[in-house]
Amino acid sequence: MEIARVTTGGEARTMVRQGKWRKPTAGLAPGYAQANLVVLPRELAYDFLLFAQRNPKPCPVIEVTETGSPEPKLSAAGADLRTDIPRYRIYRKGGLDQEVMDLRDVWTPDLVAFLLGCSFSFETALLKAGVPVRHIEEGKNVSMFISSIACAPAGAFAGPLVVSMRPIPAPLVAKAVQISGRFPAVHGAPVHVGDPAAIGIRDLGKPDFGDPVTIRAGEIPVFWACGVTPQAVAMQTKPSLMITHAPGHMFVTDLRDEALAVF
Repeated sequence: MEIARVTTGGEARTMVRQGKWRKPTAGLAPGYAQANLVVLPRELAYDFLLFAQRNPKPCPVIEVTETGSPEPKLSAAGADLRTDIPRYRIYRKGGLDQEVMDLRDVWTPDLVAFLLGCSFSFETALLKAGVPVRHIEEGKNVSMFISSIACAPAGAFAGPLVVSMRPIPAPLVAKAVQISGRFPAVHGAPVHVGDPAAIGIRDLGKPDFGDPVTIRAGEIPVFWACGVTPQAVAMQTKPSLMITHAPGHMFVTDLRDEALAVF
């Protein structure tokens, strides 16, 4: 099945569950909101919820599951967070222990899952408005960087903000800011526009996560808060266990993008 034929979140999840889609999900099921995943033991869940509350730009909470349940009943009833994401990462004590395609062998009854809004969800609106999205054009994962901006600490969690970067033609930057700003539930407006060094990024050709993309003459790098931030936080604070999506490999919900917009 080609991307253009995937018309709903449910179809996208079925493809993933059947092993037919293992690539990044940008552009998959246009119009349906995508989400980052963070899974933690119950004893760490409250601290992370507090961290998300204090850092709503990188960690806008869409849903929190019941302890032990892999079903996100509010955003995709019947889905299974153990199987419906193309690729997962398992962090133990701050180190990346495994990258897997399925969590059924590692899921335990004490786990709590968080779904966090993803900036892929406003890319359909950008494209409809004529704003290019380079990683989709080039069939790549979005470029993501660990910035020098510190998140507000909470409980056991602290660390740097991760940002995603999209090169935008200078005349369209204001439009990109305005459009993405309508979607605070999926990171909203950019956190920085222009000079990467101002937020601690040395080389746009060497992202910490994802792929480098072409930046053309007359384009300006624009940076959005990113839901990979919890992974950088895990590396710093070293929780006993944190399970996440692999960067760029998101959970596709049944929520429509526009349902998360403000007007």
